[in-house]
Amino acid sequence: MFFRVFVFVGEGAAGARGLRAARGRRVAARVRSAGRAGAMAEGPQPKRKREEEEEKNGGDAPQGTAAAFTLSDLRVRRVLRESARDKTVFLHAERTGLSGEGTDAVVILEKTPFQEEKIPDLLKKLMNAELQMHNDIYCTFYLSPPPELSEIKATVVYPATEKHIQKYLRQEVHLIRETWEDYKNITLPFIQSQSFSIQWVYNILEKKAEADRIVHENPDPSNGFVLVPDLKWNQNQLDDLYLIALVHRREIKSLRDLTAEHLPLLRNVLQEGKEAIVKRFGVPGSQLRIYLHYQPSYHHLHVHFTALGYDAPGSSVERAHLLADVIDNLAMDSMYYQKRALTFPLRADEPLFKKFQEAGKVFTPGS
Repeated sequence: MFFRVFVFVGEGAAGARGLRAARGRRVAARVRSAGRAGAMAEGPQPKRKREEEEEKNGGDAPQGTAAAFTLSDLRVRRVLRESARDKTVFLHAERTGLSGEGTDAVVILEKTPFQEEKIPDLLKKLMNAELQMHNDIYCTFYLSPPPELSEIKATVVYPATEKHIQKYLRQEVHLIRETWEDYKNITLPFIQSQSFSIQWVYNILEKKAEADRIVHENPDPSNGFVLVPDLKWNQNQLDDLYLIALVHRREIKSLRDLTAEHLPLLRNVLQEGKEAIVKRFGVPGSQLRIYLHYQPSYHHLHVHFTALGYDAPGSSVERAHLLADVIDNLAMDSMYYQKRALTFPLRADEPLFKKFQEAGKVFTPGS
């Protein structure tokens, strides 16, 4: 299960709740809170954005426990990976139960973006400012801000399987150049052989889960979709805005399945998605990055809407395909994505990478 936790350095749960209630005044008029987690994780949060872990294990994660626990219950075993650029660290942790037996967890700690209305407090409030360097007109300080200005977002995967742990472990990444023949002979059989669970997607489409989070819906079964905030976005600021459009049609797995038949659907997602976001959040379409992933993390067609200034995971050129370009390509040639080769990254430990390796399509040292 996934937990979303906001950690306030040096504050207890009561203090954290009070700070959360006060934050986000500038954005609150346009950003609707969607059940942010408190300082204590209490049972499963909405089952969405499961693509990352279910891509690896096909839904074989053990069922979570309803028992509440705090982050202090977890013992850090090792650092799996860290990113200085993204200000994120991935930890392998363990929780010891009453029986004395340990259960694995993955903890992702991420520094949250600055909130504009709080920036003046960074300089006004008393804090420990340590001068590191002074040279002519340049100075460098290390600041120790008060708790309400040093928020960290923690995402907890608990219980975590070995596949979860391997997923977050630092791995080599390779670029794959997939022809249409490669897709038919390697990728598609691999997808069909897996038991990837996307029930959480159907739960949203059928309003069995997260119905209160829906920003927009076109209910047409052929050309409609549901637009919901991605769980990567805490909805406290617009700088890292992130929403996902899930189409109602269930037979479309990825970019490879799209033809000119799907142009009405794709145009609806593009146009209605932009209209819904500017209406709800005040962000115009010219400041949105709207794209599909290939390979996708889960095989139900979905479209990403992110703030243009946000360097979102997976938005790099080797994986992201702008929806407007996809529409133009299909309008030019209905079979465009059944003809052209597509490039995408795969980690060295991914089963699909091994399939390409076995087929002699990729070579690594020692292979």
